[in-house]
Amino acid sequence: MTRSPNSSTLDFPAYRNQIAGVDVAKLAQDFGTPTYVYDLNLIAHRISELESFDVIRYAQKANSTLAVLDFVRQHGVKVDAVSAGEIVRAMKVGYRPGQENHDIVYTADIFDRAAIEMVVAHDIHCNMGSPDMIDQYGERMPDRPITLRINPGFGHGHSQKTNTGGPQSKHGIWHEQVGECFARAERYGLTISGLHMHIGSGTDFEHLSQVCDSMETLAREHHAPIKTISAGGGLPIAYEPNQEAIDLERYYDLWNGTRQRLQNELGHSIELEIEPGRYLVAESGFLLTEIRAIKEMGDNKFYLVDAGFNNLARPILYGAHHPISIGSSSQSEPSHYQDVIVGGPLCESGDIFTQEEGGFVTSRRLPKAAIGDLLILERAGAYGFVMSSNYNSKPFAAEVVIREGQSHLARKRQSDDDILRGEEIPW
Repeated sequence: MTRSPNSSTLDFPAYRNQIAGVDVAKLAQDFGTPTYVYDLNLIAHRISELESFDVIRYAQKANSTLAVLDFVRQHGVKVDAVSAGEIVRAMKVGYRPGQENHDIVYTADIFDRAAIEMVVAHDIHCNMGSPDMIDQYGERMPDRPITLRINPGFGHGHSQKTNTGGPQSKHGIWHEQVGECFARAERYGLTISGLHMHIGSGTDFEHLSQVCDSMETLAREHHAPIKTISAGGGLPIAYEPNQEAIDLERYYDLWNGTRQRLQNELGHSIELEIEPGRYLVAESGFLLTEIRAIKEMGDNKFYLVDAGFNNLARPILYGAHHPISIGSSSQSEPSHYQDVIVGGPLCESGDIFTQEEGGFVTSRRLPKAAIGDLLILERAGAYGFVMSSNYNSKPFAAEVVIREGQSHLARKRQSDDDILRGEEIPW
């Protein structure tokens, strides 16, 4: 498991003329804008970096496009689902339901009615995030293994909105209620076969070490006969040039040390799972847009593009930074830069891609561009399309995958009929 900090994937170009060997102008010509483009070879590379873990379980909430799901399945990656719809998607591309293989695991903090029926119908293994789930599942599916997702009492992440631990988080079973959950499980003949902890996306090694310690302590206190432990997800990627790539060897060593100590104590082998989402797909994604207006507003210059937060919500949700490049045939360093604010077409003041958390608008140093030029929002493969909306009755973008230098349409752009489908005037 290696990662070079000088990998070509850690590239922040001012100009971009190709994506995965395909000309960006041709992509725009063939598929229009805005369009999501995914470099599948990058996803394969990220999968290979995690091969030391016994199980790689993709958190498909990051990007559940069928072509992406099928690609990770072909590379031996299992899948995590957080809804009935995600279970349907997983089965659609060939993941097998059933307890015997654990291809699909349902992880959530509740069973809505659709989810419990789906889990029961297909005998999906469940990772319980609330005590009530144990009763609801046990009444329908007794005498089966389950895993517990535990909130260790603290959390950490790159934003408060990605923090999944501590008393202000809704996620996981509170660590002081684990004993109660073992008792609930016993009433239904349920076996707690694994423990899972994830405290937030973008957490650091100091907090990860605390998670590992908490996992060990809980397993010992409750004499848990576990066969798996999950490190969860949240592996960070670099969105800015000054951010360092994560030390995957150190990350693995932390969790493997926990696994080995528990194996020695319990006297049997334990599988170590990791649950990456963003880490596998974020860098593979490019949102291809067209500059449709350039405006002077006092001292500010705006590039306004045809994609908005209906296509990529991360900046407006928590001030997420995405690298931005200008589509160009030039291979050289731009001769003219300017400070610009990049915004979209929506009738909403927050429709700005260059903003910080709290809605503070910032500018970005970008090459001088003209109306009709392409602008590319990079590292947009995670939590991009999956958070799309039809705000302002805008259609969902098209999605394209590139595999071995060939581009393929993975999802058609929505039509007006697609947007209106299902609606009716009831009088």
